[in-house]
Amino acid sequence: MTATPSPAADATSSAPAAAAAAPGLSHAWIVTDLDGTLVDRNLGLVPRSVEALRRYRDRGGTVFIATGRNEESATPYHRELGLDTPMILYNGARITDPATGAHLLDLDLGPVWPGLRDLVVPVLPDGVGAVAFIGGDAHILRDAPALTEYARRDRIVLLPGPPDGPPTKVMLISDGRNPSFLAELVSRHCPDALLVQSEDTYLEVLPPGAGKEAALRELAARYGMDIARIAAIGDNPNDTGMISLAGLGAAVGDGHPQVLKAADIVVAPCSEGAVADLVGRILDGPLP
Repeated sequence: MTATPSPAADATSSAPAAAAAAPGLSHAWIVTDLDGTLVDRNLGLVPRSVEALRRYRDRGGTVFIATGRNEESATPYHRELGLDTPMILYNGARITDPATGAHLLDLDLGPVWPGLRDLVVPVLPDGVGAVAFIGGDAHILRDAPALTEYARRDRIVLLPGPPDGPPTKVMLISDGRNPSFLAELVSRHCPDALLVQSEDTYLEVLPPGAGKEAALRELAARYGMDIARIAAIGDNPNDTGMISLAGLGAAVGDGHPQVLKAADIVVAPCSEGAVADLVGRILDGPLP
């Protein structure tokens, strides 16, 4: 399903539109992934990148975050950055206006959900956990040791039992193995689902029509922004579409090979200020 924005959402959405022109900048928007891009392995924002984004915003640029996290998990970083822009969440299955809580885009697994719940989850291999997200909650579909670390990292509370209705997404978390072996299983029973790898051991099952690329198109259309004037940066395969779509796509230096191949430029590793390098490219010219 797609949520209809409320009048309040339309009124508060003028902030990105007001900054859209940014005549002194080659790229008026920066859309950044969080984990592994702007947030380091210690779960903190990289100071050099935070300062660079402040400088970019002072020059008239607008910053958005695009993440697989939900509202509860992403909002603390959004606030720490001092942003008021809509957030791309759940890898593009939802766009939320933090000022009003309105959903500018809201997809769920709908007809994909029964096959996933009844045919995939019961036959998941030992050591593979499954979590379903609905509303602001995360429900355990299949418990596994890896879920403890996942909940700690994303700062979420895991609730027992399945949700009452179709969730926004389902996370499959393997026990250290590459999740590609899970993709075949899911595709067999849920061929319409969008599958993205967001970490080395994470496979996300998303609604048809989701993805960071699709959500970025939605935002650009909403605010009348030319895609060519958007810069995007990320580090994992779930960022590839967004990076390929943007006018300037940047890959984090220690990111996944798929992302490195898709990007226009490769910047520093996350912990060394990947986003700061992108900002420097926009404000100060090409990287040396």
